[in-house]
Amino acid sequence: MHRFKKLIIAASVMMAFSGAASAATVLNNWEFDPNGPAGAGPVTVNEYLDVNGNGFIKITPTGDGSIGSAYTFTQFSVFNSVQYDSLGQLFPVTHGVTITAVAETTGTGVFGGSFVFDAGGTFKIYSDSGNNYGSTAGIFGANVGNLIGSFTTLAGGGGVVDGSGSPTGNGQITIDAIAKPGDLTPGYWFAPGGSPDLTDSTVLSFAFTNANTTGSPTSTMISEIICQGAGFTGDGCGAGTYANVGGDHFFVSNNGQFKIALIPEPASLALLGVGLLGMGLTSRRRKAAS
Repeated sequence: MHRFKKLIIAASVMMAFSGAASAATVLNNWEFDPNGPAGAGPVTVNEYLDVNGNGFIKITPTGDGSIGSAYTFTQFSVFNSVQYDSLGQLFPVTHGVTITAVAETTGTGVFGGSFVFDAGGTFKIYSDSGNNYGSTAGIFGANVGNLIGSFTTLAGGGGVVDGSGSPTGNGQITIDAIAKPGDLTPGYWFAPGGSPDLTDSTVLSFAFTNANTTGSPTSTMISEIICQGAGFTGDGCGAGTYANVGGDHFFVSNNGQFKIALIPEPASLALLGVGLLGMGLTSRRRKAAS
């Protein structure tokens, strides 16, 4: 019976999240200030920030590794955004900063099938006046500067992979995440028209990237992203020469879009209510056990 209650709670939480996501509409003409409160003012983003990056995926088969068998994975990725809406509006030129991000996620998949992300990963966004991206500052220069937004990944998203676990040719990957009130730094993110500041709102993000396996990452990418960021200890990190190994680990390049949406307040309250329900049932169960 306790297990059944836990399943009900988990299902309720997922329904609440999916309901909130379906009720939220991707924002058009939202305001974004790459420099924050000290900047000259925000830009109007019609729909998305352009993103480019690289990532390392480590796969752990949970079956025999054949087509149709399952696996788990971890992913460490770095991104930068120097323009929005593919308009060539370059932040380093117009605002003197580069927008960067680091994503750390886990998930499950099927060889020759699809994969999805687990809930609880992170997608952290920075504003870097030093334009360090691609350097050895921090991790590939992607996590230095001002932290301007912390998103937590939601269960789902994902994409399709081939028999080795690699994304299919130019395969699209989706990462859905959520920022709760206080997760966005004031002065950077604004609703259409420039008000309100979104730091007190519940904001969904949608990152859509086309991923391609890269066989020859640079030495800086290997040392910074693979070894330092992902914590890989195999060939290329201390000894030997790095190489992708199908069904075990590989390096990818990404490019795509980063969009946001607001969760309507009633949905936020519903999420809170479900969370309190879960806490209440857990508390009662603990009392009964004692």
